[in-house]
Amino acid sequence: MGIKALGYVVIETAKPDAWDRFLTEFAGVMRVADGADGAALYRVDDRVFRIAVVPGTREWFTAAGYEVADRAALDALALAVAAAGRPVAWADAAGAAARGADALFRTSDPAGNGLELYCGDARTAEPFVSPIGVPGFVTGAMGMGHAVFSAPNFDETVAFHRDVLGFRETDMPRFQLFGPEGPSMGFAFLHADNGRHHSIAFGEGPVPPSGAVHIMLELPSLIDVGKAHDRMKHFGYAESATLGRHVNDETTGFYVQTPGGFDLEIGCDSLVIDPGTWVTTRHEAISVWGHEWAWQKAMKEQQAGAPA
Repeated sequence: MGIKALGYVVIETAKPDAWDRFLTEFAGVMRVADGADGAALYRVDDRVFRIAVVPGTREWFTAAGYEVADRAALDALALAVAAAGRPVAWADAAGAAARGADALFRTSDPAGNGLELYCGDARTAEPFVSPIGVPGFVTGAMGMGHAVFSAPNFDETVAFHRDVLGFRETDMPRFQLFGPEGPSMGFAFLHADNGRHHSIAFGEGPVPPSGAVHIMLELPSLIDVGKAHDRMKHFGYAESATLGRHVNDETTGFYVQTPGGFDLEIGCDSLVIDPGTWVTTRHEAISVWGHEWAWQKAMKEQQAGAPA
């Protein structure tokens, strides 16, 4: 038994108001009462929160919280993490409750990416109501969505998540992002014990200044994604990648830069896999169509402005 799903994310910020506007007025998530630890909490479904925004002095993706089946599985995982040489810091009862969990420990992978592993998933009967009318998000057994990180020690980090934490390989490509003459970059898309194509993923490279590459939320339809894209333009948020459709998980969507510097992917129609029978793929392209990245636009503009 491995990881059940991505349960929540924790973000540190010195700009809580900017985050509140981004999450409620753009993404359409529901703010609820602040946590006992002072975190601003946001819901996307019946879990007590999916996004915790903690006041601090920097812009930093603190941790992705992943759920396991029960306390026995959590205890076994803690022993495995410690045996792998990674830290294990157990939260006290109040700390676990603040995360909507029965028990929880904090750790990091070999690249230093922040992780929280927990059991017990607190739910609420209070209906999810988006402040801007978003009908809901695709979660359920597949969890919140996914989180993507970078790792300079790519092979070691992927092995930790696969062999110690229990994620399994979905797609393990290498992409020539800078053309056929440029270096290739390894990627790892890993699934948990549910149908989501990947609940965590890694790119081969340095950890970004924000602490993560992106997180993803799935909307019910392309109409909902299109409305979110319009809101992005209305508020003037920076588009990190234009609308497009991925090859591996078949998600149609776009990427927008969050107030924390990492991206939020907003998509729909994601592929649902059978985690028990899936055979690892190695796709050779990122997108079927679209997804022009901001850095690609910048390179084109630079080349266009260069003297002949």
